[in-house]
Amino acid sequence: MLLTGKIALVTGAARGIGRVAAQVLAAQGADLALADVLPEVEETAARVRARGRRAVAAAFDVADPVQVRAGVAQLRSALGDCDILVNNAGIVANIAPLTKMSFERWQFEIGVNLTGAFNMVQAVIGPMITRGWGRIIVISSGAARGGLHHQCAYAASKAGLLGLVHTVTLEHARHGITCNAILPGLIGTENVQMMPSEIRDFAIANTPARRVGRMEEVAHLIAFLASDHAGYITGAEIDIDGGMRLNTGTLASRKEAQARRGVP
Repeated sequence: MLLTGKIALVTGAARGIGRVAAQVLAAQGADLALADVLPEVEETAARVRARGRRAVAAAFDVADPVQVRAGVAQLRSALGDCDILVNNAGIVANIAPLTKMSFERWQFEIGVNLTGAFNMVQAVIGPMITRGWGRIIVISSGAARGGLHHQCAYAASKAGLLGLVHTVTLEHARHGITCNAILPGLIGTENVQMMPSEIRDFAIANTPARRVGRMEEVAHLIAFLASDHAGYITGAEIDIDGGMRLNTGTLASRKEAQARRGVP
């Protein structure tokens, strides 16, 4: 097992990639500290314990530094300092043209997706520096590079994560800490499953692999980056998108993409 004896803290662990990542990390020998604003995070902890690993859960808002400090302290008192941080918490439901997006919605999404990651890194990195070993994995998005129609806050927050990853690497690689970003494409999360079929089918058609990615595929990449095998990989932006990034029209709106191709 890749992660025997390690403690991993996963945010956004109540569902989706976070929940699956927690189970894969547990299968690789890690004990899990789990965080989310949703009470269902306790269900994820129960699944991890069913695998024979220790797991504790705490409900807090990663965008609030006061809650983060209290939540991390609660998790630390139960398991100890984390060796691995998976910054997965994020929201993607703020849909509006730039001209109509409210400041409050912009600020909320930046707060969760970007400031939340900063808060978590700041809360856990001290003991990693002291030990001379740590793994920080940030879930960004292909939208960080290509933008996303009607989702400027989401795209900006995910692009900001790349700057965070690069800076953590510059400051702390010398302390034995790696920090990497994973950029998923179309992954079969609950949100993707609820997409209108025509939008999902259009995205699949623009993905060279011609399928939706599996959450387990992202989770196994997380586990590898968290291991000693990935000790010289840091400051990296790793796409897991079935080749979607090679199609520049994929992240444009469906109507605009059709118009460019002359489709009525």
